[in-house]
Amino acid sequence: QVQLVESGGGLVQAGGSLRLSCVVSGRISDIVAMGWYRQVPGKQRELVASITSGGSTNYAGPVKGRFTISRDNAKNTVYLQMSSLKPEDTGVYYCNVQIAHPPSTANYWGQGTQVTVSA
Repeated sequence: QVQLVESGGGLVQAGGSLRLSCVVSGRISDIVAMGWYRQVPGKQRELVASITSGGSTNYAGPVKGRFTISRDNAKNTVYLQMSSLKPEDTGVYYCNVQIAHPPSTANYWGQGTQVTVSA
């Protein structure tokens, strides 16, 4: 089994910063990619940022230049540094990890952490 534990959410004023962390444990011998998704009420969960095992990153357009995703392989942890936060960044942020189980991959999710940005 795979467990993901997120932390770092909270309430912040617009223009402020937050850092999310996600520790992955369990059967994680072959992580393909890790990422962060956001979900707001009534909408689908959407990708915020992702990072592959090789270190390649991908960001949603609205967060480029403000958010930075990184990972510590030794600690099996992925981070999301969020700066210049805007009210539209508000939502529940979910950590995701893709693990190879040949011949396919499987997705695992954290429980989510609330981020609220006040105007």
